[in-house]
Amino acid sequence: MSAGYVTVQWNAHKRRYDMLLWSAIVAYLAAFLAISMLTHQPPAEISVPVLLMRALGTAAFILLTVTISIGPLARLDRRAAPLLYNRRHLGVSLFCLGLAHAALAILFYGAFGASNPILALLDRPEALTSISAFPFELLGLCALLVLFLMAATSHDFWLKNLSPRWWKALHMLVYAAYAALVVHITLGPLQSERSLLYPILLSASVATVGALHIAAGLKSLAQDRAMARDTPAESAAWIDVCAVTDIPMDRARAVRPEGADPIAVYRYSDDVGECVSAISAVCAHQGGPLHEGKIVNGCATCPWHGYQYLPDKGQSPPPFTEKLPTYRVRVQGARVQVNPEPLAPGTPVEPARISATTAKAADA
Repeated sequence: MSAGYVTVQWNAHKRRYDMLLWSAIVAYLAAFLAISMLTHQPPAEISVPVLLMRALGTAAFILLTVTISIGPLARLDRRAAPLLYNRRHLGVSLFCLGLAHAALAILFYGAFGASNPILALLDRPEALTSISAFPFELLGLCALLVLFLMAATSHDFWLKNLSPRWWKALHMLVYAAYAALVVHITLGPLQSERSLLYPILLSASVATVGALHIAAGLKSLAQDRAMARDTPAESAAWIDVCAVTDIPMDRARAVRPEGADPIAVYRYSDDVGECVSAISAVCAHQGGPLHEGKIVNGCATCPWHGYQYLPDKGQSPPPFTEKLPTYRVRVQGARVQVNPEPLAPGTPVEPARISATTAKAADA
């Protein structure tokens, strides 16, 4: 989260994140090369460029599997949310590995030919109708182009100017890249690979990605149904959310009015005392589940990327400019109620106060 367009707004967390990431990548490449050389002794040895190609390719595919698994994993277990915070760093690193793999493959297999190796791939239309002779390299090239597009637009400049909706739609192409790489590997290296390790790893990747996304989808569906079930019918323009005691301090309870976005109702303390405020539960950054986060330093904080909003204003603290719709809220006895009619993003709303007696009962 940055107020201006800088290359990377480094902090201690990001430095540790990237240091661990690239330490793991280097360690994997070194281990892959060392183990491969030990297990492929003469006369079955494999040349170092080919081993390095395999190391880079497998590292890129493993990292892609991890990258697209983090999202559903974070939906299933909040402890994975810190991995989501800098997922774009994984994407850029993934593209670098893929680019190195492609460059090495082109140099090793095509640099000494009479024609341009890339153009030679495109000049084989008859191969497109054959599975055994299919130019699987084209699928890898298509995936690499998608990864480049994602890496090139990973900065908040593009998120801001494309709008979160279109930026998110653009980055959903990662699944097309993943599918292309699965077919690229299946029609390419696996056709001549005798070891069962690679098909097992590929199958494990597809199974893991599929299972995590299905499980996360089912959980989200169950949560939406529970939220709709727990949201009473509107009465006199107010929705009865829950008892004050049902909202933990510095947390939120979400309700979803029929046909509308969910609302996050927060219980927290300010300079006056305990209170509740309500804002949209959909983060303005990438649509994250704001209600699954908590109040940090007086701000409602999205669990996905740390975007923050003042709960009584729906505005990010200065100098940031993101805004969310706000809602009128009140406390009737020991019950919290919210008006489902959204106010303009960033509209200040006086928090509803929790009496000392109610607050004491809530903490008991």
